[in-house]
Amino acid sequence: MNDLDFFYNEELNSLKEKNLYRSLKLPHSIDLSSNDYLGLSENKFLKEKFKEGVEIFGLGSSASRLIRGHRKIFSNLEEKFSEYVNASDSLFLANGFVANLGLIDCLTDKDTVIISDKLNHASIHDGIRISNSKTKRYYNHNDLNQLEKVLKQFPNEKKFLVTDSLFSMDGDFSKLEEILYLKHKYNFFLLVDDAHSLGIFGENGSGFSSKFSSKIEFRTFTCGKSFGLEGAFISCSKLAKEYLINKLRTFIFSTSPIPAIAYTLFFAVDIVKEMNPERKKVLDYSNELINFLKENKFQTGETVSHIIPVFLKNENFALLSSEFLSKNGFDIRAIRPPTVKEPRLRISMNAKLKKEEFDKLKLVFLELKKYLISEGYCFE
Repeated sequence: MNDLDFFYNEELNSLKEKNLYRSLKLPHSIDLSSNDYLGLSENKFLKEKFKEGVEIFGLGSSASRLIRGHRKIFSNLEEKFSEYVNASDSLFLANGFVANLGLIDCLTDKDTVIISDKLNHASIHDGIRISNSKTKRYYNHNDLNQLEKVLKQFPNEKKFLVTDSLFSMDGDFSKLEEILYLKHKYNFFLLVDDAHSLGIFGENGSGFSSKFSSKIEFRTFTCGKSFGLEGAFISCSKLAKEYLINKLRTFIFSTSPIPAIAYTLFFAVDIVKEMNPERKKVLDYSNELINFLKENKFQTGETVSHIIPVFLKNENFALLSSEFLSKNGFDIRAIRPPTVKEPRLRISMNAKLKKEEFDKLKLVFLELKKYLISEGYCFE
């Protein structure tokens, strides 16, 4: 065994001992773990449009957009999406991770003070990590008193604050109105990642941040969740977009997205706009389930959305719970460190769920409670 293999084995065995080992599992049973909130990944009309897009544009784009990978459909989609989310302009990229990663690095320098909520997405943390900034500060989740103390430390410096809009593992929102008040008071520029609220919140599903769009310099959105496809947008001013096209490394040095995806997304925007009944269903089910879980002593934290964490005392109980739910017909995955600090189940409510399935879900959670108690779990 060489040194690398020894290292791999040591690390993997350590993960297994801590119940932190991960392996790939296929989708199964009733989906309550994906981010397909509106069920559009299986939409028949969009699947036909994707096939149509392949016939029109072929398969891959074959190059970056600055070389030979640009297509008119990308510009058309950017214009349409910008109108939808109340933005001056947008730039289409491969996915949300590269959007955040590249954007933070692109917009900051060694003299920029970067400030971030501790529970922001990994793509934000990695963007901050690779940036040249010498000053990086993290405030406790949604603790705006602590945030203001940080801001007071840097009265004259260039400041860049980054926050999720809807936090992907906790299901609660950033205090965006209060952050915008602090923005006016302390003069910083702002990036809001609106990946998980797009399609569900805001006017016609345009995202939680849309009503504040004129006060936010940069917003990122993903198409891999409510839109059922893939890709991402950075929404910003027209001048900022021009700058990004010339400076954003994850845009410049990446093969452009598959044109058929952009073609399909062009039609998906119109579909999502009209899905108010599905949005209501998702949020009604979510609210009912949150109340039901709380009544039965499950801990769901501060969630007020379709993302419902069920906190458990350790990694073993999280894995046992996920396995129990799987055996009873529900695909709900255990989320463990380092993804989150506290182990949990993460329930993602979606519009595909039928009433009889929802009713069964509640009954299964009652059985899960009995099972956990039999395994020594204490509900407080």
